[in-house]
Amino acid sequence: MQSVSDYYSAIQLRSDRWSALREATAALSRDPEDKNAKALTEKVTHLFESLSLIEAYWAFPGVQAFDIIRRQFEHRKFDDVTFSVQRVTRALTTGAYRRRYVPLERDSVDADEHEDEVVQSLEARALAKPYFEVLVVDNLNEHQERWLKNNFARMRRPEDPFHYEIVVVPSLQDALIGVLFNHNIQAIVVRPGLVMDSQVELALLTRYLKSAGGLADIEALEPENYGPELCRLIAKVRPELDAYLVTERSVEDIAGLDLGICRRVFYNQEDFLELHLNILRGVQARYKTPFFTALVEYSKQPTGVFHALPISRGKSISRSHWIPDMGAFYGPNIFMAETSATSGGLDSLLEPHGPIKEAQELASRAFGSKQTFFATNGTSTCNKIVVQALVRPGDIVLVDRDCHKSHHYGMVLAGAQVVYLDSYPLNEYSMYGAVPLREVKHQLLKLKAEGKLDRVRMLLLTNCTFDGIVYNVERVMEECLAIKPDLVFLWDEAWFAFARFGPTYRQRTAMNAANTLRERLQSTDHALAYVEQQKLLENADEETILNTRLIPPPEARIRAYATHSTHKTLTSLRQGSMIHVNDQDFKGEVEASFHEAYMTHTSTSPNYQIIASLDVGRRQVELEGFEFVQRQVEAAMSMRRAISTHRKLRKYFKVLTAGDMIPEQHRESGVQSYYDPEQGWTDIWDCWEQDEFVLDATRVTLAVGGTGWDGDTFKTKILMDKYGIQINKTSRNTVLFMTNIGTTRSSVAYLIEVLVEIANDLDDLLDDASIMERRGFEKRVANLMHDLPPLPDFSRFHDGFRTDQATSEGDIRSAFFLSYDEKNCDYLELDGSVKAAMESGDEVVSASFIIPYPPGFPILVPGQVVSREILAFMRALDVSEIHGYRDDLGLRVFTQDALKQQVKTNAARLKLNAARNKK
Repeated sequence: MQSVSDYYSAIQLRSDRWSALREATAALSRDPEDKNAKALTEKVTHLFESLSLIEAYWAFPGVQAFDIIRRQFEHRKFDDVTFSVQRVTRALTTGAYRRRYVPLERDSVDADEHEDEVVQSLEARALAKPYFEVLVVDNLNEHQERWLKNNFARMRRPEDPFHYEIVVVPSLQDALIGVLFNHNIQAIVVRPGLVMDSQVELALLTRYLKSAGGLADIEALEPENYGPELCRLIAKVRPELDAYLVTERSVEDIAGLDLGICRRVFYNQEDFLELHLNILRGVQARYKTPFFTALVEYSKQPTGVFHALPISRGKSISRSHWIPDMGAFYGPNIFMAETSATSGGLDSLLEPHGPIKEAQELASRAFGSKQTFFATNGTSTCNKIVVQALVRPGDIVLVDRDCHKSHHYGMVLAGAQVVYLDSYPLNEYSMYGAVPLREVKHQLLKLKAEGKLDRVRMLLLTNCTFDGIVYNVERVMEECLAIKPDLVFLWDEAWFAFARFGPTYRQRTAMNAANTLRERLQSTDHALAYVEQQKLLENADEETILNTRLIPPPEARIRAYATHSTHKTLTSLRQGSMIHVNDQDFKGEVEASFHEAYMTHTSTSPNYQIIASLDVGRRQVELEGFEFVQRQVEAAMSMRRAISTHRKLRKYFKVLTAGDMIPEQHRESGVQSYYDPEQGWTDIWDCWEQDEFVLDATRVTLAVGGTGWDGDTFKTKILMDKYGIQINKTSRNTVLFMTNIGTTRSSVAYLIEVLVEIANDLDDLLDDASIMERRGFEKRVANLMHDLPPLPDFSRFHDGFRTDQATSEGDIRSAFFLSYDEKNCDYLELDGSVKAAMESGDEVVSASFIIPYPPGFPILVPGQVVSREILAFMRALDVSEIHGYRDDLGLRVFTQDALKQQVKTNAARLKLNAARNKK
């Protein structure tokens, strides 16, 4: 049996302990006098002890039922214990306790004992009342607790839309552990009798307390403030929940307090019916899906279709003799819901005023934004909408050079002057990390020194890169605002939509950082700290500023945008995405241009099924996102542990750690790895709170060079073709496994089995290999693991596309459209004419975006000078797609005549602009 330290999650611990208890009690029941009976008895005793600490936080089976089972064991009633434990384990596994009462007595009858929620039809499950649990925080004795639960039970009515059970804990700390441990909890009732300290000592549970933060600050609180403080702390870690405060204090005392997620305060005596109704109403507010509900209702209406959608109501399919298989595959509802905004009855995505508008407002609440907009063309379109809405021709934009190609095309459309920022390279794994804050500050200070800061409009970074590097968003924003107080931030969080619903992850999201900074900038303490720092930095040189954690002025404007590929990490149909806005100047400065940009890029015929899936996906994450994200992290962590501890897997594979993917100077916490076979699990809260960069635990990058296969071959020929395992990101010697909210423990187990089989096959192959075959294998491994070309930085824009030599911004739009005239372009071969041209002294300048896919960011952009380092890297690329490069022709570049003419044209333009500026 695994020890507690082997588990990353208390949920996995609970599940495995119940399964182990079922096996041990069954064995003991079969033969209580067996020679192993003593060892089994000790094992069961230990299991009961470990479970007793956990079960207090769950409504099923409940503390009383658990204690009865335990006493039965102490009285050696092994058959009764075995029966009850089997029923509990089965109910927890199938989810039966969520649908009905599960009797645990041996002589009880449970007709649906073998019913498994997973094998039920979706239609049957949709008819059941959703189940949740309510956490009541009060220090009650057993009699008082029974009285409380009975009062809540008496309030139930057949017409209630949901069913819930009560969990009672005594202390503030227990409440925090409960909401961070029990994903069924949707509401908290805080009563006057709660105390401060928990009696729980299990390290795996108390680890959850650190995620709540601020505990050191509450030790001095008076007991009457425990309740309000608990509401505030829960708002920090699970803001989607509802809290209800029962208090004996006066209205005047409560009115001035920060009550966090508290929806209502009940005074003096408890009105159980009113409390019951408020609990249901609060959950209903999150459960409602205005657009999905409207679409369902529309699909039920008898309608005569006289508009431009033959597929509407499925008519063009049902009448067909040749495509009925399409209707059979998709089912009727998807076609019954097909309609157009112009046909009436529903809302318009372009001018929402009904259910779509309401659905977007609910999404804004869920993701912590001020405004949220749906998109049905993917995050590529979202990125271009935000860039076009905010950036004017000639504005300077600082852009992560490794960002998705949609941003680069957005710069072309907007006519931006682009300053490309280089990420730190990971040459040994042929991948890039992220842009150090020092580099961002350095570029801003250079622009400031040249008098160009007023033209700087936006900083654009990818938060959670494809490989899982996550920024300290709050720190980046505050330090950049200290240099440019009105800087706009666009955070591409395409792969990070799930992060809002994990307490550790949430602190590194754009919307959370924006809300935190808005609050902080209004405080007196911040204003004083800013004044003090300004005195210290007076006449400071650039190096001092780069080495200082800068404080933004109190009048700085918080202007943050985030784009989410909802379909990538949450539940949504393909291309379902969202734009989240937290911009203090949106209403006065951006709203009109944003509307125009949205109109420019959004189809007038959006897919209503995608919009409905965004609405339902929002409902899901508000009600069970915490659970799903927690399980997602667990799956990835268990994968790390399994690979790192398996003797045979370590021979050929290596899980890349934070230490491998983030240089030491960017890991202030000193955390090297999330799991170490000798030291066990690392508490990731410290590094996520402190470090400049952290590694997203849900992504597991596996170095596979030790197998002798490059990443693309391992992905295609081994994982996909042979085992049916799909991934989409590789480097020269790595593959990336991304868990998601749908990943199961079975999926992880299958992957580990496959990797073990691959390792065994390699062992057999090498055992039978000749000396020459073994040398060939060792050479391939060396080429993949050691002889790797260095990753190139952004070279520079050609002088024909630059404003001056002082700073590095370039006119990507002019280069892009210059290439439209074929006379300006030529093709050069990588292994021939490109090299010859560079050796002759000519500057070779790309006329196209050159984008290896995946991951989808350009290594060359129009107007960029091709360097020898870039050329060597292109030769070493091993991906199947390189957008913009033609194998039959080569690299598309500008002719020397076109470049000479561009230099003259650019010089004339700059001279004219200078003359206008003088006037």
